Amino acid sequence: MGRRGSGEIMWKKSAPYRLLIPQIILSIIFLIGLISAITQSLGMIPAFGLTEPTLKYYKEILISPSTMRSIEYSLRIALISSVLATFIGVIICAVIVMGRRTKGYYMRIVQLPIVVPHVVVALFTINILSQNGMVARIFYSLGIIKEQQQFPMFMYDSYGIGIILAYLWKEVPFIIYFIIALMSNINDKLGEAARNLGASRWMSFYKVTLPLCKNAILSGFLIIFVFSLGAYELPAILGATMPRALPVQAYIEYIHPNLKNRPYAMALNGIIIIISCISACIYYILMEKKIRGLNQRKQGKE
Repeated sequence: MGRRGSGEIMWKKSAPYRLLIPQIILSIIFLIGLISAITQSLGMIPAFGLTEPTLKYYKEILISPSTMRSIEYSLRIALISSVLATFIGVIICAVIVMGRRTKGYYMRIVQLPIVVPHVVVALFTINILSQNGMVARIFYSLGIIKEQQQFPMFMYDSYGIGIILAYLWKEVPFIIYFIIALMSNINDKLGEAARNLGASRWMSFYKVTLPLCKNAILSGFLIIFVFSLGAYELPAILGATMPRALPVQAYIEYIHPNLKNRPYAMALNGIIIIISCISACIYYILMEKKIRGLNQRKQGKE
């Protein structure tokens, strides 16, 4: 009985570690894939007769005007869509929190776009906003435009407007869902205390609730920025032929008939990884400064 009892105790104590096993396995697989991609981007693919590490693929990509346009195109789309999604999401979240509508069908409506696949979103966008789409047909039937081709070109343009609009439809609900629980909790407690001291609802939100949600908002912004930068579906379906988004260009190089072009695809993926890592480093630096400032304030008060 003693051994059995000790065995049960050990089994219960090991439960948290056993729950981590799937995550550890996935992390190992991801790490192996990442290392393989990095080595291939350095031109080391023994199966293709490439065994010497080199940076020539990165150099050739970075001096290519088309690649630089792709980098600028991807960064612009990711930045604009992420900034707008964060701004709109915070405003909508504030309205929901201030109206105490954080439960019920409001949140179900918010959650709906999150579960819709990006391919479906792209098809919706084409059917609604293209020159042959629903809005163009409505404008034509109302006499606002004389022919459907006069409708603004949102799809397949070099500005990526259609991609940005599709990302907004997906990312705004994500921002709301990401921060609304924290925002509601802070507003119900500290915001209520501020209102009891004479502050208006919106003033307490602006001065108390919003600053305390800054970390969560920045985290949400970083997540959708990195995702938008590396996503393939929407730029592939809604994007222009030139310039192409980085993930689309990487896929084209990957499926090139000449297999020795594979390092170019991996180098493009390496650029995406580098930009994402730089974004993460900037975020952590800002957070470190924020934490250091809070600690200094606490020490000053003490």
